[in-house]
Amino acid sequence: MLNLLANLDAKTGDLNKIKRFVKVLAFVNSADTFSQQPQVVNGGSNLLLELFGEEAGCPARTAIGTNALPGNIACEIEVLVELKGE
Repeated sequence: MLNLLANLDAKTGDLNKIKRFVKVLAFVNSADTFSQQPQVVNGGSNLLLELFGEEAGCPARTAIGTNALPGNIACEIEVLVELKGE
């Protein structure tokens, strides 16, 4: 989530331009028997809530388990945001 926020800051020039986070989609690299993908993503969701508050930082969320991700990363997250004035 920190990487996403850094990218959003670089693209928008200011995180205060974010009106709200609309959706978070997370893919978690996990074994077939692992079923707690939502808990893996909780840290990122909690960070959004802490930084942006419940109204702006509480998006719809999907957490999906997968057996492989590029570069063997642990988690890949995509966000959809609404910017102020757009």
